[in-house]
Amino acid sequence: MSPETAKSQETKAKLLEGALRVLTEQGIAKTSARTIATAAGVNQALVFYHFGSVDELLAAACRYGAEQAVARYRDRMSAVGSLSELLAVGRQIHEEEREGGHVALLGQLLAGAQTHATLGPATAAGLELWIVEIEKVLTRVLAQTPFGEFSDPAGLARAVAASFVGIELYEGVDPAGAHAALGALEQLGALVAALEELGPVAQRAVRHRLRRMGRR
Repeated sequence: MSPETAKSQETKAKLLEGALRVLTEQGIAKTSARTIATAAGVNQALVFYHFGSVDELLAAACRYGAEQAVARYRDRMSAVGSLSELLAVGRQIHEEEREGGHVALLGQLLAGAQTHATLGPATAAGLELWIVEIEKVLTRVLAQTPFGEFSDPAGLARAVAASFVGIELYEGVDPAGAHAALGALEQLGALVAALEELGPVAQRAVRHRLRRMGRR
């Protein structure tokens, strides 16, 4: 890699980080080439040189931020061995992301998608990275339960992701309500854990019952 290319990559990374920082700390309404460049410590003209427009930079920053976040938790997700563990890890990730300001960032991206055409697809692509990881876990752990042959891991992964996005946004207006919602999910996890601990005979009975219900 030539020095120029290395410098270009470094500048792009600064702009991406700067865009995420401005979105988190100042909100979409105050996000501009000037505020991003100031946060990145570079010349404002470099926003347009490297990304063409502020909207394109924001879209790239959205994808970059999602890639960084998913990479932070990939090993933890890979170690999940049950549905109850998945909910527990989801609660931990929620708390860590909230403390890091990333929940506020998601809110700004979703708000910005209403007026910035490029942000909608970029935000969806970022969420898709999470969905892929969740689907991997669900496919693996559901196969060990009576629900394996009756479930849709892809659809469930989207439902889980949508639930956590909703809770994260809800927390901004009703923290107690969001806490209660997370608690309810954990109770559901406890019920699922009880089913996971059933013996072979009881699990066969559950499967039989589910098959009969599916024929109705």
